[in-house]
Amino acid sequence: MGDIEPISQPRWGAPSPQPAASAPVPVKVTFDRRELDRILDLYGRMVALGEWRDYAIGFQRDKAVFAIFRRAMDVPLYRIEKDPSLARRQGMYCVVSQTGLILKRGHELPRVLAVLEKPLRTV
Repeated sequence: MGDIEPISQPRWGAPSPQPAASAPVPVKVTFDRRELDRILDLYGRMVALGEWRDYAIGFQRDKAVFAIFRRAMDVPLYRIEKDPSLARRQGMYCVVSQTGLILKRGHELPRVLAVLEKPLRTV
């Protein structure tokens, strides 16, 4: 019993081992709180009208995507994309249709989302 050595555990004060060649950690593009509030506000209104039923959010290294579905098993009706590499040129926000057609692109999210707003109808 005396010849069994305990498993070595790291000491609390010891530094943790670092990889020799640390590669830069890829940063993901995300929607900030203000942008997500705007998108979800529009989404909630369209769900209440019965137009949309589901959504998915994807964060990648180069862009963030909010996909809108009529049914969960369909391809997205629209994709709201944020691509910071286009911020100085055409604008980092765009709305893409189901067929891949860019409906609106711009620098300000509310203006880009306006293309998805339903016009008011008289009753």
